[in-house]
Amino acid sequence: MSSFDTHLSDVTEPMSAEALEARLQEIGEARYHHRHPFQLALQNGELNRCQVRAWALNRYYYQAMIPIKDATLMARLDDPDWRREWRSRLVDHDGEAPGEGGIERWLKLTDGLGLEREMVRSTRFILPTTRFAVEAYTHFVRDRTLLEAVASSLTELFSPKVIGTRVSGMLAHYDFVSEETLDYFRPRLTQAPHDAERALAYVREHARRADQQQAVLEALIFKCDVLWTMLDALQHAYVEGHRPPGAWNGESGLVTGATP
Repeated sequence: MSSFDTHLSDVTEPMSAEALEARLQEIGEARYHHRHPFQLALQNGELNRCQVRAWALNRYYYQAMIPIKDATLMARLDDPDWRREWRSRLVDHDGEAPGEGGIERWLKLTDGLGLEREMVRSTRFILPTTRFAVEAYTHFVRDRTLLEAVASSLTELFSPKVIGTRVSGMLAHYDFVSEETLDYFRPRLTQAPHDAERALAYVREHARRADQQQAVLEALIFKCDVLWTMLDALQHAYVEGHRPPGAWNGESGLVTGATP
């Protein structure tokens, strides 16, 4: 199978853990959103301020729902060691106290881009596709098997490389962002690999049969599709100009004095 082949052949015989991991890596190379045109435009400095704001506004909903998704998953873990392990993800995003954690750092990003916090946190003006995609992900984690729920988080295997490219590209090309604005991403360079390593360990331990391994591969594809679809929606609405009714118009919700 080519690294760029997006076809998923059925797993008919159990694979070794190493072979399964290799298949997961192939899926990430082919389907992760590092290849999406909007992501490439973002890191290459090809978006305007409005388009970057639209990305941050919509992505907030995904960030805000991550601890809810993880709390749902953690509640299904009957092993206290794994619950303690998964609990760190909630702390990473919610913090131990008000003003801490990844969600707060994302709000500092939207602050830095000149968006009003109340508007961002309300999520009233996000794209419908953003809402549908994120909620599909939370429902997947709630409703599918625990193994599939864990496997869907394995996009974190691929995120550190994208984070580094995104941050360096944005700092190089956009004079309206700073290292402080993009502070959300710094802890993720260590958090994501740790989380991915532990999730992969769970998958390697529990995906032994062919049908289980098939489910793991499909769960990762589903999660890649969620992230890709969110960028599709941004591309369609804010680059190609097909903004749906009710979505952010590029002007409302700006902090007084912010440059349009």
